[in-house]
Amino acid sequence: MQNVSRIVAIVGRPNVGKSRLFNRLAQKRISVVHDQPGVTRDVVHAEVKDGAFTLLDTGGLGLTGSDTPALITKASEQQVHFAITTASVILFVVDAREGVTALDDRIAGMLRRSKKTVMLIANKADSGKEKIAEIEEFYRLGFGEPFYISAEHGNGEAEVRNALLEKLGPVPAPDERDKERLNICFVGRPNVGKSSLSNRVLKSERLIVSDVAGTTRDAVELSFVFKTKDGKEWPFRLIDTAGIRAAPKLSSSVEYFSRLRSLEAIYQSDVAFMVLDAMDGVTGQDKAIAGEIVKAQKPIVIVVNKWDLVHEAFRSNLPGMKKYKSARDFRQKFEKAMFDELFFTPGAPVMFVSALTGHEIERMLRNARALNRRLDTKIPTAKLNAAIIKLADRTPPPAIGGQRFKIYYATQTSTRPFRFKVFCNQERSLTESYRRYLEAGLVKEFELDGCPMHFDLVGKKKMPVEQRLAYRKARDAADSGKPALADDTDDFDPSLLDD
Repeated sequence: MQNVSRIVAIVGRPNVGKSRLFNRLAQKRISVVHDQPGVTRDVVHAEVKDGAFTLLDTGGLGLTGSDTPALITKASEQQVHFAITTASVILFVVDAREGVTALDDRIAGMLRRSKKTVMLIANKADSGKEKIAEIEEFYRLGFGEPFYISAEHGNGEAEVRNALLEKLGPVPAPDERDKERLNICFVGRPNVGKSSLSNRVLKSERLIVSDVAGTTRDAVELSFVFKTKDGKEWPFRLIDTAGIRAAPKLSSSVEYFSRLRSLEAIYQSDVAFMVLDAMDGVTGQDKAIAGEIVKAQKPIVIVVNKWDLVHEAFRSNLPGMKKYKSARDFRQKFEKAMFDELFFTPGAPVMFVSALTGHEIERMLRNARALNRRLDTKIPTAKLNAAIIKLADRTPPPAIGGQRFKIYYATQTSTRPFRFKVFCNQERSLTESYRRYLEAGLVKEFELDGCPMHFDLVGKKKMPVEQRLAYRKARDAADSGKPALADDTDDFDPSLLDD
């Protein structure tokens, strides 16, 4: 995270508008906003560029209700204390219409003891002065005159922002490591250990961890540096996401928006960690989530968490483990069954880890860094075509409607993700299964494990005989390995060739 001198935390009791203020100051919709108290549970993070400071949104202190179990209430309050300890400026939000409550008094006492700079924000001041509580009520909290605002409508936001920037002081020089940061996210269904893995890589109890599924609702973004065992420093930006439930199982609008936020996190990441539970195997929901990562064309590392439970199950001689010779045998069969289900993730690196013990965590991050480097691979055109010819000779494409798919020529057009322009006889003749076969073959041939790729198909067109002969000559030269055809093939359109 940024230097402590430029961290701002928003705190207050539930449902006073903290998340609305957070979104206003961050100038983008990050925190889930809902009338239901207790929607924000983790500390949500945003980098505010115009002031170069880190903004933290916290869960409401004093959460109650049937939807907020005691364990989550305690964990949420621990995260608020974390934010207060970390921040140098605190925005204490109260309700301008309700005035000061007993819980506000309790929070104010805690803030005074923290010795931090506190700005009192009286939110919901959008109903006319006659509906706003007496200013004396707010003065007795000990933080001076409040800033009257309406986070929902934006009234008073400029005054708060200007006063905040004045307290923070001049903007420091940018951190050079930000240019190298790798954006990663842990995605998976609820309760597979995503927040536990996040805390492990952060080396702190930064995120709420609970056995209650659905504890995390927002996508939490954090910059950090991971120090390896040999003293190296790896800069990352972590997006910790809510567990992605199947759409039909969403029980509220809060869960719906949390699901959308988690899917957005996939698109924001450079590498996605797909988290599975070692004791559960691959479920239908796991398969759907992996499909979302593939759809976003993001590189994927499959992380099988809770590996410590597998070893414990073998030590305890649990009945379900008797069909396996050893933990190694379990791992091999798990991986085979997993790829039978996740067949659309060819070559994805697989890590068997434990968030509890830290087993293979560093290697997991090392894999992500290596995968990220692979995304910049440039494949020579001649080698690409030779590989495709070899794959087609090994397993010819099926005939569709009496016509067999045929590739004349292919060239790489971009990276991140890999895109290949493929000149062929007919676009619709390429079946999905044969597309996956070609993708898997190229991944293996060029060691692109975990990297997404996309084929842009260009069908054959009719053309004059003279041009057709010229293209045929160029293609034959390329097939023979001669340098007659350069890797830059912008002027070469083999889709115009005859069969």
